[in-house]
Amino acid sequence: MNEKTEELRDIFTDVTDGEETVTESQQDTRGSLDRDERTDEERLESVVTQMRERYEFEVDLSNEELITIARGFYDEKTDAELAEDLDTDPEEIFEARMSLHLISDEDADEVDLAAIRDRDEDDATLAEEYGVDEEAIRRYRRVAKAEDESRTANDRYRDEFDSILADAELSQQITSDVREDGLKDATEGMETDVDF
Repeated sequence: MNEKTEELRDIFTDVTDGEETVTESQQDTRGSLDRDERTDEERLESVVTQMRERYEFEVDLSNEELITIARGFYDEKTDAELAEDLDTDPEEIFEARMSLHLISDEDADEVDLAAIRDRDEDDATLAEEYGVDEEAIRRYRRVAKAEDESRTANDRYRDEFDSILADAELSQQITSDVREDGLKDATEGMETDVDF
């Protein structure tokens, strides 16, 4: 050891109360992200239950049916397809989606929701102004109300659905891609036309 190294060793020994080595116990852990231990189904049930407690749902659908609607929404099923799956009508599915804050871009693509959100005119007046029927105005107003509810809750419920349903789909896709890439790398250059 040279002189500088000895000085550093002496300083280290003084600072560490005479210990010549410092080690920290290490633990073998798998993964680095905190994970919710509940199943996706349990998490979805929890979100739907919380929303039912907070908001007045105007649909007579069970939590299981609402979860089916949420899953269908993320699978890009239409209200008509979901209505057929659940033996109900598309309007009931639409109302359920709004209650769950599951709003698609197509729900109000013909009108500026901000423009009608605070309007006091009746549906007939707005329908005439926008050149649509009154049913469309009622629908747009329901979408605006659902957006307001979602914003008031800081999009918490929509984010939770995204976390469970959108992330699960992404995770499955990534896992599938990794498997396919790994198999491709592992079998590259191998003879595959072999007789036994």
